[in-house]
Amino acid sequence: MFRFAIMGAGGIANKFCDAVSLIPDVEVTAISSKSIDRARDFAARHNLPAYYDSYEKMLEEERPDCVYIAVTHDAHFELAMLCLAHAVPVLCEKSMFQNSREAETFFAEAERRGIFSMEAMWSRFLPPVMKAREWLAARRIGRPVFGEMSIGFRSSPDPENRINNPKLGGGAALDITVYSYDVLTWVAGSPVLRSSVEATKMATGVDDTDAVLLRFENGMIGVCRSTVACSPDERLLIEGTDGRIVLPHSHVGNEAYLYREGRLVEHFIDNETKNGFTYEIEEAVRCIRAGRTESEVCPHAMTLEFARLCDKIFEEAE
Repeated sequence: MFRFAIMGAGGIANKFCDAVSLIPDVEVTAISSKSIDRARDFAARHNLPAYYDSYEKMLEEERPDCVYIAVTHDAHFELAMLCLAHAVPVLCEKSMFQNSREAETFFAEAERRGIFSMEAMWSRFLPPVMKAREWLAARRIGRPVFGEMSIGFRSSPDPENRINNPKLGGGAALDITVYSYDVLTWVAGSPVLRSSVEATKMATGVDDTDAVLLRFENGMIGVCRSTVACSPDERLLIEGTDGRIVLPHSHVGNEAYLYREGRLVEHFIDNETKNGFTYEIEEAVRCIRAGRTESEVCPHAMTLEFARLCDKIFEEAE
């Protein structure tokens, strides 16, 4: 059995446990949280044999094959570095890091030690996203001209909410702009030559609306739109010389549409996926068992690129 341990007992860790239960020969064996009560309740809910209120003690006693980090953004870097210090591979929730300094420091150490690490950008693995990438690469819409991904929701008015709270790594960029950037750049299948950003802040000082303009090596221009100030029309749109590709709610959705000359010519629908986290988990397990230090779908370069973009967003937000 491949053994995962989890740091953080919040809602997303529950989804991770549920996904692991669907994968043969993989299990979660331990949970750690700053609260022993939360850890105990989580372990009971998912029938885990061990729980801790110390992240380091869990690493020392369990020696897991990989740790899934599911805490708030502000603690990702510290806990990821703790895993490296104990020679334990890392699968860390997005955004993996808050800035380029954290990302560059971590990956330099991970590569020096030869330890696998990956950002848990699960949406890149979703079948409709993979299908859109395949269509684009096959020139089904001709030469790509324009790409856009929009994502967002209206956050809680509570300034202490994790989305609004700067102490917890709040803001649109770290929570959802990461989706729009990482999914659009994956579907495009082309390096980003340059980027520019516009961003606005909420009263707590974190960014609430981001617009990122991208120029791709293949000539396509892209726009990433994200906000926690309203609920936009969430979709991925790629327009080419001969047609367009549309994915509704592309970071979580199960459909992809291909249009040519204004007519729908192919509709892809995924009715097989039960929990979208299974794909990233399987990828991490495959890579670690193969002795790799990074994933081809979610490489270190992906995380580094977005961390550097965050530097720009936080500098430009006003």
